[in-house]
Amino acid sequence: MRSSSFMRPPEDETSYKVGDRVEVYCDHEDREGNRIREWLRGTVVQTDDKLLAVQFKQNVYLTDGWMVPDHILWFPFDSTNVRMYESKRKKPNPLDEIDLDSLNLF
Repeated sequence: MRSSSFMRPPEDETSYKVGDRVEVYCDHEDREGNRIREWLRGTVVQTDDKLLAVQFKQNVYLTDGWMVPDHILWFPFDSTNVRMYESKRKKPNPLDEIDLDSLNLF
């Protein structure tokens, strides 16, 4: 196999499944209706051998300016414009709030 050079090392392959929350770097509308290009949260709605489909609640646009009527964009699995969504708000674990020593179970 021929050795090839690359600018950055290959990333671990991320596997997506239907229902995953992801962020996509794309053209879309902000809350005021202005068209911007930044990360937008969406949901994976379909996957196949090489592509995944992400659906959004906001209007999204193709690179050439056309609005996508069904709010779904397709990306290859190895696209740098797709990443898993990580919530900035951490959900509190209700078990952490219970003081087990004060329960006197034994």
